[in-house]
Amino acid sequence: MSWHGIEGHDAIVAHFRRALERGRLASSFLFVGPEGVGKRRFALKLAQALLCPARPEAELDPCESCPSCLQVEAQTHPDLLLVSKPADKSFLPLELLIGDKEHRMQEGLCHDLALKPFLGRRKIAIVDDADYLNAEGANSLLKTLEEPPPGSVLILLGTSPAKQLPTIRSRCQQVRFGPLPAETIARLLVAQGLVDDPAVARRVAAHSEGSIQRAVELADADLWAFRARLLEALAAPRLDAAGLSQAVTAFVDAAGREAPPRRRRMRQAMGLAAEFYRHVLHALSGAAPPSDPDLQRRVRQAADAWPGDQSTAAACIDRCLEAAQHVDRNAHQAAVLECWLDDLARTAACEGVK
Repeated sequence: MSWHGIEGHDAIVAHFRRALERGRLASSFLFVGPEGVGKRRFALKLAQALLCPARPEAELDPCESCPSCLQVEAQTHPDLLLVSKPADKSFLPLELLIGDKEHRMQEGLCHDLALKPFLGRRKIAIVDDADYLNAEGANSLLKTLEEPPPGSVLILLGTSPAKQLPTIRSRCQQVRFGPLPAETIARLLVAQGLVDDPAVARRVAAHSEGSIQRAVELADADLWAFRARLLEALAAPRLDAAGLSQAVTAFVDAAGREAPPRRRRMRQAMGLAAEFYRHVLHALSGAAPPSDPDLQRRVRQAADAWPGDQSTAAACIDRCLEAAQHVDRNAHQAAVLECWLDDLARTAACEGVK
């Protein structure tokens, strides 16, 4: 079923409807789940439903045509507050939450959320990129979370509860968004004009891990060519860190000079490597092989000559995820790349990493 164009999350829609029918809607939520499964879109549609004056809240069915609904859609509604991490920052700036040093608690999200609604009965705040809340930023939200303003709803969007500080997890109702079915992703890719060829849509959907965002990235022909080179290097008896570094650098350089697309390609490389080692771990554990023929062949090649055990493969996965975190924090990319691949080469060869 589809809730105003949002598919795959019917159970969450039903949860919010029950809460509203009972008059027990929480004031703070932590939406967690993979990137690209619709968390932000769901949060905006929920805001639209709660701010729509034409329909009862409990129906969770915005009319989508009144001035309030149109303002939410345009993200200009005075009672809707949106905060996200700037592309050039490693963390959500404290100023966005509580104002700059000269105006602490006189501006920013916490201040604005505490004001009376301009149009209706509620004010709604959506914090995107909650994974990038540092300790100072998370602590600045404490008073708002512990003493929410009347009629306010605060929604934090992240990928995993583990990436949130305990001060956030313990004060928010967690709502988990699962991956979307591959057939749903393939259909949406074509329907939304993101991919022209249905066969390509089905192929990338099968490797998307339930994420439309990842599926769109996989539709890039350059990424598939790089993936083949990466799998070949990772499956070799001995990882050539220097050679693979050159291939990754060329892949990243092709994104241009702007930092955001370069970071995205670096994360893609590390994500593909993590996926490879995850399937190696599965193969060593006797699990079913991946459905993709090329990946299956390379994983089998690596597993047959694997010098370590499951813990070695797990260590390689951890190192890939750790490197991706460094990229997110704007660490020097060349240094991150060199250390990452050197560590992978030593770990996969069971030489240990200092």
